[in-house]
Amino acid sequence: MEWSIPKFPLDELCDQALTWLTYHGSSLTRAVSKVVADWIDVSTAALVSIPPWLTIAALVLVAWRLGGTRIAIMTAAGFGFLWNLRLWQPTMETMVLVTLSTVAALLIGIPLGIACALNKRTWQTVSPCLDMAQTMPSFVYLIPAIPFFGLGPVSACFATIIFAMPPVIRLTALGIMQVPHQLIEASDAFGSTPAQKLFKVQLPLALPTIMAGINQTIMLALSMVVIAAMIGAGGLGREVWRSIQRLEAGVGFETGIAIVILAVILDRITQKMAQRMRPSGATAH
Repeated sequence: MEWSIPKFPLDELCDQALTWLTYHGSSLTRAVSKVVADWIDVSTAALVSIPPWLTIAALVLVAWRLGGTRIAIMTAAGFGFLWNLRLWQPTMETMVLVTLSTVAALLIGIPLGIACALNKRTWQTVSPCLDMAQTMPSFVYLIPAIPFFGLGPVSACFATIIFAMPPVIRLTALGIMQVPHQLIEASDAFGSTPAQKLFKVQLPLALPTIMAGINQTIMLALSMVVIAAMIGAGGLGREVWRSIQRLEAGVGFETGIAIVILAVILDRITQKMAQRMRPSGATAH
């Protein structure tokens, strides 16, 4: 005899919750959407209006300052090649979306990671959410963004923030929790306040681990911005999506190479920054 077990209405509950949130928060989401859309449009227009050679020179200078001569040469060659491929405007659109999403994810994720490290109950609450967020398929994040912000780069930006945030939360918390107890006890013995202990002992020693989280957040933001082209995001992802729709293998491969170049440059810069921060952490021991 077969038992008929009723299905738990998880899909209906999710739909009802999303409808309720959309209805009651529509005024707020419209206001936020307008601000973010204006910022994206102004930033993209400003970058595109600047001569590419001048933008490349500025990026090379930043890369040299943060990563050294080798990274600066790689940056010059990479962005010069993207300019030659006639992909300059999509690249700048992607840079704007990645920058905005990464900065927002770090502004939310780092303080939340610090709170998780300093409060065991907070960590026990947030950790399962991070596990779920990091195993959820990336396409799922696009679904709830559309009712709130509609199709376009704003939805892509918010989906990217949520998708890219877990690594920096987790690694910030782990970096602080892995600070040796002897140093914590020594700072307590010298009468340090909790704020002094955090900013002068725990965060400096955890900085290399936090930088690894920032690196992963940037990489996830870049990958999600490309996927978010399915809901109207611009940039290099739009070119990839267009090439898939038109079965243009050459254009798709060309744009894929451009995404790889951008990812490698950002990855090398952040890795170099993390390496430079390790000696300062070592001296604190």
